[in-house]
Amino acid sequence: MIETTKLDRRYDLVVWDWDGTIMDSTPTIVHCIQQACRDLGFKEPDDSLASSVIGLGIHDSLRRAVPWIEPVHFPSLTERFRYHYLAKDHELHLFVGIRELLEKLRADGYLLGISTGKSRVGLNRSLEFHELGHLFHETRTADESFSKPHPGMLLELSDATQVSVRRMLMIGDTTHDLDMAANAGVDAVAVTYGAHPLVTLKASPSLAHVDNVQQLAQWLNDNLTM
Repeated sequence: MIETTKLDRRYDLVVWDWDGTIMDSTPTIVHCIQQACRDLGFKEPDDSLASSVIGLGIHDSLRRAVPWIEPVHFPSLTERFRYHYLAKDHELHLFVGIRELLEKLRADGYLLGISTGKSRVGLNRSLEFHELGHLFHETRTADESFSKPHPGMLLELSDATQVSVRRMLMIGDTTHDLDMAANAGVDAVAVTYGAHPLVTLKASPSLAHVDNVQQLAQWLNDNLTM
């Protein structure tokens, strides 16, 4: 069991999505989906459709992004997407202020987790490259659990940390994140600077919508305690 402190806290565990919430990767993912389609001669999705699937596991993402492709072609499409993404992975940056916010939450004694549509290999690579791994107590990926919006990743994080879902907070940039949280009975905050626009995010339950990391930090400062 991971110990938590301060009984006046509203939440003990803050769970983060990765792409579009911590890392500024939305344009790159969209480009890589489109480039993978071009490589194989398939019709490519527009920016809106390609960005709408971000946050899901890779297989669910591609099936939704290019539903006109026969299933037999998805392994090749997945391979081409990964090829292009790996070529650009080292060029991606964290959103300005995210590292400092995570460090402050960790220093203040909050447990931190990740629930992401990335693979385990992809998440570990990003955590190592950006030197963030030490900040997170538990992480879950789509290839080792259920893809969003299934509540599985959050329920597993609850079990692993011994923190009730009622004392967890999910932060994400897509309706997939918010719906996963709702399905798990977890409160959520939506960030509007990632993959899904505000008008889309409003279709799913959340406590707040914040437009940048600074607003997110202020919301957390005002609402993590009772």
